[in-house]
Amino acid sequence: MTSLLDVFEADTLDAADTANHSLRVLCTPGFAARWLVPRLDRFVEPSAVRLRVSVGAPSTDFQTNDADVVIGWADAAVAGAEVVPLMQSGRYPVAAPNFVREHGIASPEDLRNVTLMHDETMDQWAEWFAAAGVEPPDFPMGPEFPNCELATSGVEQGLGVSLAYDLMVRETVASGRLVRLFETVTMPFVIYSFVCQRSRTSESLIAAFREFVFNEMQADGRPSFAVVAE
Repeated sequence: MTSLLDVFEADTLDAADTANHSLRVLCTPGFAARWLVPRLDRFVEPSAVRLRVSVGAPSTDFQTNDADVVIGWADAAVAGAEVVPLMQSGRYPVAAPNFVREHGIASPEDLRNVTLMHDETMDQWAEWFAAAGVEPPDFPMGPEFPNCELATSGVEQGLGVSLAYDLMVRETVASGRLVRLFETVTMPFVIYSFVCQRSRTSESLIAAFREFVFNEMQADGRPSFAVVAE
C-alpha cells in the first residue's frame, strides 16, 4: 500500500504553496473530540488540518460549507460527491459513576425515574426502552441538546443519563469517566461517512486524510467500510 509520505512526495508544490496548503475538515463535536483529535498527531501533516465543527449534522453542500472534507452524518447520497461509509454503531445509556451510585441505578426500569438527556438530531430513547423491554417514561425526562456530544458532556458532569454511540464513548467508558448501563443496544447503523467532492478525490491531502481515518479505524479493531486502494 502506498504510504502517506509517498502521497505527498507525488505533489510538486513550491514553498509558497506548501505554506498555504491546508485541509478544511468539517465534522460533529463528538467525532472531533472523542475520535479525531486524540489521533490527529498520527496524521502525516497534522498542522495542515483546519478542523471545523457543526452544531447539528454537518452540511455536505460544498458550495456553502467551506470544507474540503466532511465527516458526514449517516450515509445519504450527495450530488457530485463521493460518500464512503466510515463507521456504524449502536447506542446504550451512560452515566457518571457518582450519578449511578447516588441514584441506585441497577436495572433498566430505574431509568424511568432519572434525568435523561435528549438529542434533537436523533433521539432514540423510545427505541432503547423498547429493546430493553421496558415501558418508556413520558418524554422528555430532561434537557434536549443540539447533538449527542453536548448531551454526553453534560452526563460526564453528573447531570443525568445519555444515550451514547458505542464507538464514540468506548474509550471514555474504559477510562472510568463514564459507566455503561446495561447490555441493551439500539440497532447499529452508519453514523459517519467520509464525504468529499468526486472531482477532488485524488488530491493528495484529501486522499491521505481518507487513508489515515480508515487506517485508524482498522487499527482500533473497529469495523470500517472501505479499504484505500494502493
